[in-house]
Amino acid sequence: MIEIYHNNRCRKSREGLELLEKSGKKFKIVKYLEEIPSKEELKKIIALLGIKPIDLVRRTEAIWKSDFKGKDLNDEAIITAMVNNPKLIERPIVINENKAVIGRPPSQILDII
Repeated sequence: MIEIYHNNRCRKSREGLELLEKSGKKFKIVKYLEEIPSKEELKKIIALLGIKPIDLVRRTEAIWKSDFKGKDLNDEAIITAMVNNPKLIERPIVINENKAVIGRPPSQILDII
């Protein structure tokens, strides 16, 4: 089943959700600010995306700038930062079986559904 890691306060995430709704396919919404992914889940998502953990971080967030920017963090520390501060996770993330994309721009979602 398709999953979207969604934040309703984000315009790009809402646009991604709208694309999924229009597709007519079944999907599950994961409100990741409430249902915070575990370290293991984040590692799986990062592997599916084929990126480094830092590439999933929203580096413009105030918490990143105040607490993490400029520090020498390894991948594990970056993942821990995202688990402890889920606002840092880029959005939306859409997963369809063994494929995943960050929906920026939202049209990238179409590539995997």
